[in-house]
Amino acid sequence: MQHRVLLITGASSGIGAATARAAAREGYKLVLAARSSDKLTALAQELGPENVLTCGLDVTNMEQQQAMVEQALETFGRLDGIFANAGRGGSPGGFSEADHEAWREMILTNIYGVGLTIQACLPALKRSKGHVLLTGSAAGRTTIPGSMYSATKWAVTGIGYNLREELRGTGMRVTLIEPGMVDTPFFDEPPAHALEDRDIANAVVYALAQPAHVDVNEILIRPTPPLE
Repeated sequence: MQHRVLLITGASSGIGAATARAAAREGYKLVLAARSSDKLTALAQELGPENVLTCGLDVTNMEQQQAMVEQALETFGRLDGIFANAGRGGSPGGFSEADHEAWREMILTNIYGVGLTIQACLPALKRSKGHVLLTGSAAGRTTIPGSMYSATKWAVTGIGYNLREELRGTGMRVTLIEPGMVDTPFFDEPPAHALEDRDIANAVVYALAQPAHVDVNEILIRPTPPLE
């Protein structure tokens, strides 16, 4: 089988970096994108630079997204899957008191950035009958008082559902990966009773590994409740 190529945004740490490691173990060539070029370079050295293309990327910039795809195709010749994972949190205070400027950056990254990644990559993915994976959240399936972050993840859920319908009949697959609390650099303090980033990476690899006739629509992953 020809080598498979997976593109990951938000790849410099946390879930993105863990997924890169897991996919590398499965033999994927990798396109790793994030704002932090230094962290990407270090990760590429760890995984084997001959199998990794790194791209500094602001996901809210379409020109950068398109340049990333062009580099990926020039380097590896194809794209078989993308994991639109880049995202950011908001600020405390609910709708009454949260920093509205923080909302702007979060909404642009978590929703608009995901849309741009999909649009930039779709032509190549259609040629390979590829796989789109999105980092949603358990927060995109429930009501959280005052949470604009949750609202952005509800939007990602909608993107996943609507994209799947657009691509129906093309042979392509769309998977929503929906973690609960995960211990990543996303949090200033490590949360108690949280998942590990590699737990989410394992779910991504599982979805990718299914045969072509199996479309894993959603994987909702929560930590096991602590013993009482």
